[in-house]
Amino acid sequence: MHHEDDQDVQVKVNLNTWKKILRIILKSKKRMVLLILFSGLLAILDTAIPFLNAYAIDNFFVNGDYTNWPYFATIYAIMAFGFGLSIWGFIRQAGMIEAETSYELRKQAFENIQNLSYSYFDKTPHGWIMARMTSDARKLSLIISWGLVDFVWAGLSMFLILIVLFVTYAKLALVVTAFLPFMFLIAFIFQKVILKKYREAKKFNSQMTAQYNEGFQGAKTTKSLTIEKENYLEFEDTARKYRSTSVRAQITTALFSSLILIIAYIAVSLTMIQGSVFVLDVLITLGVLQMFIAYTINFFEPIMAISQILSDFQNAQASAERIVGLIETESSIVDRDDVIEKYGTLLEPKTENWEPLIGEVEFKHLTFYYNDNEMIFKDFNIHVNAGEAIALVGHTGSGKTSFVNLLSRFYEPVEGQILIDGVDYRERSIHWLHKRLGYVLQSPQLFSTSVLENIRYGRLDATDEEVIDAAKAVGIDKFVKDLEKGYQTFVGEGGNLLSVGQKQLISFARAILADPSILILDEATSSIDSETEEIIQEATHKLLKNRTSFIVAHRLSTIVSADKIVMLEMGKIIEMGSHDELIAQRGKYFNLYKNQFLKEKEEKLNI
Repeated sequence: MHHEDDQDVQVKVNLNTWKKILRIILKSKKRMVLLILFSGLLAILDTAIPFLNAYAIDNFFVNGDYTNWPYFATIYAIMAFGFGLSIWGFIRQAGMIEAETSYELRKQAFENIQNLSYSYFDKTPHGWIMARMTSDARKLSLIISWGLVDFVWAGLSMFLILIVLFVTYAKLALVVTAFLPFMFLIAFIFQKVILKKYREAKKFNSQMTAQYNEGFQGAKTTKSLTIEKENYLEFEDTARKYRSTSVRAQITTALFSSLILIIAYIAVSLTMIQGSVFVLDVLITLGVLQMFIAYTINFFEPIMAISQILSDFQNAQASAERIVGLIETESSIVDRDDVIEKYGTLLEPKTENWEPLIGEVEFKHLTFYYNDNEMIFKDFNIHVNAGEAIALVGHTGSGKTSFVNLLSRFYEPVEGQILIDGVDYRERSIHWLHKRLGYVLQSPQLFSTSVLENIRYGRLDATDEEVIDAAKAVGIDKFVKDLEKGYQTFVGEGGNLLSVGQKQLISFARAILADPSILILDEATSSIDSETEEIIQEATHKLLKNRTSFIVAHRLSTIVSADKIVMLEMGKIIEMGSHDELIAQRGKYFNLYKNQFLKEKEEKLNI
């Protein structure tokens, strides 16, 4: 379970969260002003109707005086137009604010995601991020825009009604206002309960989203292990908890609204009874009594609206905290202020100040761990000359992945330094390094676009001719010609319409197009067939030429030509040298190579 689960349930209402959300909304100041004006106009018109009806009852029906009938009809016609205008206005402005708020929330969240370090994505379930970017942003923008309409209308309506009531007859007005303290007390008690229950429901909703995401991404594994039933039961359990907490939240909200409604109609009843006494005593007219009854009903309707707004905002509080939390999540790896001043940021780089990267790499007295009790490297040292090809070999857990993660500055040393061209890489920007770094993954990530555009991700300003030249350099041209639309062929989501080997070739073409100074090949040939491996081997020789490279090797036969082979074990270098040197030593590398060589021969003979 994600560590934020309990925080989502227990954090108190945070006004700072809403201040931050308000700053986002106020980017549409013009629309906000228009929304308030149209909602205010509607409140004024709603307040005017009972007042005009009271005049009509006393003059037209009780006294039989129709002298001002034409003026009255004209005013009503103008008010009808005003109602239409105000309703059209606030619906349009609220809809626009909803769309712009949702856009701004998602834009800021996505922008911050681009700046977060790899460690954030390494530790945070994708489903949690997806829930924030989709359902949280949508729900928050919806509640804010339409909640603002109701709040302005309800607040102004109550204020105007109270003024009219007290100006007309204060004694009867006191009957209405006597119930307000009870309503505020109920609202205060219920708001905490409602907030907690909605947060609980939100927690399980995020878990469901994460399970959806894992189900899609791990469909092949699920089928191959036949664990569909187990996945279903796990999802059913989460869905049941989500349903249960959601129902409890809705029941609490309904109880809150019901109590407000009961108090409202008790107030209406008392107003009718006391008002009738005042009419019989000729203290007020029949029209005024009708006006008081109408205002009493109208007065508690805004209170019902505000109670619903409070309930909605309790629900939105959880969404607000989560989306603001994503927007304000700070990267665990950031450049210093002076580095940013010189080199710029990821989204606003100052490339004119960027030095070239030659490729000399040194790990100097480096200590690193993910958790305090999990030491990966301690006083680790290695020096790599520019242009050397270094192969990293070792069993699972030896430190190969941590080595390339540190080199790529996905993580940073706890102690010690990583020097690039003799300078601590923290003295330069993260973007400076990543722009000059090529990383070919074991399972390459393709995007839902064409073959051509997927290769172009290596260098977005490359021409079509440059992209195709890079493709030809790694032998892609051979299989692309057989595709229906050639380089314009759609590769599917994640490249699922292509084979693993084809996807890997595209990732190599990207690397060639990017022309990085430092190249990392992370077991790039471990999941492909022998024929494709031969093509990639040719591409690899071209790619490694005149650049520093680090090869995380699964098949040892692919690294025999490396300048240095580094044998790692528990974060320590136990052997280092060329292939021939290590074979001659007859140590652990020799045994590993011999066993793998014999295994491959055996597999070929069995075939």
